[in-house]
Amino acid sequence: MSIQQIIDIIKDLGKDHENMLDLSKQKTEYVKKGDMKKLQSLLLEERNRLRLVEQKEKKRIEAVEAWFHNHRLETEEWTVTNILERLENKQNKKELEQASVQLAETIVKLKQQEKLNHDLIEQSMQFVQLSMNLLQPSIENMNYGNKENAGSVKRSVFDSKA
Repeated sequence: MSIQQIIDIIKDLGKDHENMLDLSKQKTEYVKKGDMKKLQSLLLEERNRLRLVEQKEKKRIEAVEAWFHNHRLETEEWTVTNILERLENKQNKKELEQASVQLAETIVKLKQQEKLNHDLIEQSMQFVQLSMNLLQPSIENMNYGNKENAGSVKRSVFDSKA
């Protein structure tokens, strides 16, 4: 496997993660609006894209492993970082480093956006739970009258002596 193939795979993964970031931002808007139908369809699309990202990630791993085997290099970990340490071609090294950094930055942004989505959904669920608790009468509220005055006897005007 050539270094250019690894670079191309990483760039492709970066584009896919950018698309996932866009979907995540759309998800945030749908959560804010409470548009469950659009959110549900977006989640299906996200799941399909995630499968593609997983397949490309497997290709990346295989490409990196193949590069190490082709160059007969032994190391504890077959990583892009280890390739960068061993690359002699400065142009390939720079291109691989830029693609890797871009991918890593996109992944960090995606994680932050997903954390925001998680927090928004959690707050929405708490609000729904609070609303449901307010709507459901409790046993204490089902008794008529005040608890403070329950011990004292109140007489109406008709019970009084004339």
